[in-house]
Amino acid sequence: MTTLDTARYRFTADRADVDRDTVHHWLADLSYWARGRTRAAQDAAVDASLCFGVHERDTGRQVAFARVVTDGATFAWLCDVFVDDSARGHGVGTALVAGVVEHLDALGLPRTVLATADAHGLYEKFGFERTAPGRYMARLTDATAGPPTSATGD
Repeated sequence: MTTLDTARYRFTADRADVDRDTVHHWLADLSYWARGRTRAAQDAAVDASLCFGVHERDTGRQVAFARVVTDGATFAWLCDVFVDDSARGHGVGTALVAGVVEHLDALGLPRTVLATADAHGLYEKFGFERTAPGRYMARLTDATAGPPTSATGD
């Protein structure tokens, strides 16, 4: 595995270190999975999640982000993993996932899942496996539409 240049970058698991403007831009404007996410929704997600990042030491600029949703006992979902173009190819993504996995292993969680269309090889380095087709299901809603209304007007 590529090792992170610790003289250049630092890993953090402190939510207070999240550059919310940068992360919102990455996810809402550049990602395929969260395009159009509102800033309010992104802030709520950060506030309710474990958050991880990689920052440049000399500038403090955030160059990578990951978020984990967990009950803290049995389950975690790794999501919103993003590495800025400027940091790709420097071991930043590998270090980010390594730090997340180390943190979750310390919690003793028996199950961590993720859903991704890319970087499968990266995640496989850390023990993630492709699941059998049909094993997982999802219920997707249009959260921007607001709560459903009853056909009877109730």
